[in-house]
Amino acid sequence: MKFGRQVMGILGCALVLLTHGTTAMAVPSPRPEEWWFDAWEIEDKVWPLTRGTGVIVALVDTGVQADLPDLRGVVMKGKLREGEDGRRDLDRVKNGHGTAMAALIAGQGRETGMMGVAPEARILPLLQNDNLALSIKYAVDHGASVINFSLGGDSVRCPDDLQEAIRYAADHNAVVVASAGNEGASKENLNYPANCLGVVTVGGVDANLKMWRKSVPANTLALAAPSVAVGSINKHGLFGWNNNGTSQAAALTSGVVALLRARFPQMSARELVQRMLATAKDVDPPGRDKLSGFGALIPYLALTANVPRDSPNPVYAGLSVNPPSGKSGSAQSEADPAPRSASNTGKKSSAPWFFGVGVLIAAGLVAVTVVLILRRRAKRVYRV
Repeated sequence: MKFGRQVMGILGCALVLLTHGTTAMAVPSPRPEEWWFDAWEIEDKVWPLTRGTGVIVALVDTGVQADLPDLRGVVMKGKLREGEDGRRDLDRVKNGHGTAMAALIAGQGRETGMMGVAPEARILPLLQNDNLALSIKYAVDHGASVINFSLGGDSVRCPDDLQEAIRYAADHNAVVVASAGNEGASKENLNYPANCLGVVTVGGVDANLKMWRKSVPANTLALAAPSVAVGSINKHGLFGWNNNGTSQAAALTSGVVALLRARFPQMSARELVQRMLATAKDVDPPGRDKLSGFGALIPYLALTANVPRDSPNPVYAGLSVNPPSGKSGSAQSEADPAPRSASNTGKKSSAPWFFGVGVLIAAGLVAVTVVLILRRRAKRVYRV
């Protein structure tokens, strides 16, 4: 009987997974595939403290498909190019990289169930181009207190204009977060803005707190965050779960910074970063290193721990920072509330209906098995 109940439970979960993308939920909650919610204890411990209310996160990327139900009301008017305000994803290579990152940060869960870690934050979309310095200054001048770069250029050193813009962000209390890169050891210390001073550079780990093999090492590595089997939605509003990359690690970290900023609005950017570094969970190899920095990010501890004022903070070492201006990055009412109905372009199967149902249930069982394994690992390993 016990085995039978377990099988029925798994079948039930499979049906939930199969219908999640088309059934609206009364109370949005994270998808089962979002294993980092369990690992980070977001619903149980973090959201009772903060959901990122009013914090603006600038997303330097390919734009964001703002009219998707899962992002409705979240995306502000930004700037991509002449005639584009950022609320349309122009990505033709990865089918919506900017949209995926935005959903990891501030997804609303209305259509697919895709929830961001800081659902009450707002997204300011900016152009991914060669002049990242201008993007930073635009973000700061338009109220962003978090600036996310899930991208990287190739250079042995941080470009001078970019380094100056990062200093400008620090002067105005904005935290700059960047992905380490996905090329492995071959690009060690070669990606910018990951190799710039004053940047929270993020590498990737899985649910077992093992470093992702393609995460690029760097002397500037600050933290590690989930990057393996980290799914999100694309610009068509379709969810995909089995994606790897430090882009996701950076976006999730930016979401955590938004949570911190909302909880500690008067705290300087330097202090916010210090809290994350001081409360990270060490991963192999032991101690601070160029693969994981200070270790895996633990949001609840960063929000609650008593962090000594003299705790190490090498992110800003060598970066002269003027007294912060006290900007907190409160969102304005520029988000576009207009919805757009999601369309299903899938082809109808010519096979008998019962065969199709069988395939769907089998696929659902596989998905549920993977999700349960990830969640068990997250609960057992990632938590403090």
